[in-house]
Amino acid sequence: MAQKDFYQVLGVSKNASADEIKKAYRKLALAYHPDKNKTKEAEAKFKEINQAYEVLSDSKKKEAYDLYGSDAFSQGFHGQGPFEGFGGQAQTGRYGPFTYTYTTTGGEGAGFDFGGFSDPFEIFEQFFGGGSPFGQRQRRPVYSLTIDFMEAVHGATKKISIEEENQAIKIPAGVDEGSRIRFGDYDIILDVKPDPRFKRDGNDVISEVEIPFFKAALGDTVNVLTIDGEVKLKILPGTQPGSVVRLAQRGVPHLRGSGRGDHYVKIKVIIPKNLTGHQKDLLKQFEEESKNKKGWF
Repeated sequence: MAQKDFYQVLGVSKNASADEIKKAYRKLALAYHPDKNKTKEAEAKFKEINQAYEVLSDSKKKEAYDLYGSDAFSQGFHGQGPFEGFGGQAQTGRYGPFTYTYTTTGGEGAGFDFGGFSDPFEIFEQFFGGGSPFGQRQRRPVYSLTIDFMEAVHGATKKISIEEENQAIKIPAGVDEGSRIRFGDYDIILDVKPDPRFKRDGNDVISEVEIPFFKAALGDTVNVLTIDGEVKLKILPGTQPGSVVRLAQRGVPHLRGSGRGDHYVKIKVIIPKNLTGHQKDLLKQFEEESKNKKGWF
């Protein structure tokens, strides 16, 4: 079977930055990890995205892939010596409640065959913290938990059931997508659902407010929703479309230490589609008066 394009697997372009590649991998890895996704397709997809990330996150491997494609990592390939022959042997391990077997030989046999690449569970573990699940000491069980955007921002207490035991765990304020939290004998990796009203950039929050064009021209005070509720925002006369206003210390609390991020409000100016005859006459009058000036702005 032909190897899929690694960029398509992660859903990024060939010009994607290292940060964009990392974010794409984190989202897909959490979605398709077999502990969380029990579908038959999840195992193959999890292997596939980890192969892609292993290559595209390494500058030298990425360069070889861009030149030679996936052939650069096949046994017997002589175009790029450092990646020739990813030999190995079958191993069995346990990742949280999920038991698996893998081999890097590319041969036949039971369990997962990762086609000459590293164990994807090892990549997943290293990406989210910790080392290989095949270390000499027993690895801590790892579970995933989905929470709302506001629960991540403000913190929450969640009731969960692990191995038929009901427990209450406290989520601290300021956690983010992929945050790893230690509870007792196990770790929790958080999957944060997006909120259509807000975007998050680290500890900063970004939102958008729509105002009619006459308020942008004349100025006004409008209500803006923040993660703590509504606040008054002063719109200065002559505010241009796309302007950004900073609300200091209105962002996400720092997970470690004091302080908060900021909230940035982007101004979207709405132009009316349907005008009355009188409104059109007023705008025409405005246009005529503006001809005596060098410009409108």
